[in-house]
Amino acid sequence: MPTQEAILDALRTVKYPGYSRDIVSFGLVKDVAANQGAVSVTMQLATVAPEHARQIKEESERALRSLPGVQAVHVDVRVASPTAPSPWANQNRVPGIGRIIAVASGKGGVGKSTCSVNLACALAHLGADIGLLDCDIYGPSIPLMMGVSQKPTLTPEGKMVPLFNHGVKLMSMGFLIEGDAPVIWRGPMIMKTIQQFFSSVEWGHLDYLLVDLPPGTGDAQLSLCQTVPLDGGVIVTTPQEASLGVVRKGIAMFEKVNVPILGIIENMSYFPMASGERVEIFGHGGGRKEAERQNIQFLGEIPLYTEIRIGGDEGNPVVVSAPKDAPAQPFIQIAERLRERFSS
Repeated sequence: MPTQEAILDALRTVKYPGYSRDIVSFGLVKDVAANQGAVSVTMQLATVAPEHARQIKEESERALRSLPGVQAVHVDVRVASPTAPSPWANQNRVPGIGRIIAVASGKGGVGKSTCSVNLACALAHLGADIGLLDCDIYGPSIPLMMGVSQKPTLTPEGKMVPLFNHGVKLMSMGFLIEGDAPVIWRGPMIMKTIQQFFSSVEWGHLDYLLVDLPPGTGDAQLSLCQTVPLDGGVIVTTPQEASLGVVRKGIAMFEKVNVPILGIIENMSYFPMASGERVEIFGHGGGRKEAERQNIQFLGEIPLYTEIRIGGDEGNPVVVSAPKDAPAQPFIQIAERLRERFSS
């Protein structure tokens, strides 16, 4: 008869549909038993896609039947209701942190980090205690955009102290590596690092912790969902269909792990000319239409202001340098909508 470890090894060959991670590392396997040639496995999923449960069941049964000595296989796949807490996440909240909000996008180049930085500064401008965690392990940009490059100090207990600028507590992989040194890691190292960003950082009291995710729907996103209970996700897109197509994948990812979607932001919505004319470089209105189609809130449009780009390049976000000017106003309005979402 196969041992429990041999059974788990067989199940590690089964990937969650659409991802590179296996069902064991996600913690979906809840119970394993073997007796006289029969293997029984119980799993629990958080998904709104029945085809995923069927695929996992079929592939798991196939993997288990390949084990020597196995004559009968029973795989019980239980699907949590959409309103149930996600079994993928550690339900213990991080002490001192009120709300954790992930900022995500389906693809790169849509200005997600620009939105994260300015929303964090806007919430601080509105009087909240804010933290900003850069979970883009391979390409951290928060240090540049927030004008911080020092290394964090340690508390007597050995925890990292977040850096601080523009009223926001900050943590990023960019603070821990030398210059432009690349991070060449596989998924397990990314997962461990993201876990340490919560367990080994002295965040103190925060009303909100914004988490700037890398583009896509891979290891960093799912590691975050496993590590802490998220209070919601914000999706950033540009108006054109090429961006919206992958935004739908980001929305589906959050739905699979039962993370509420707080809304969509349309970045680079249009270019305002000095004459008052609007030039819709990437089209216009796609984010609002997608929000209506998905029945989720449309949080607002961010025009293509040169001042926003300059603020990010110089480490002085436009919400900080000129909060009353037109380029900063959309970020402040979206921050107010997010705050209202949690106060209602």
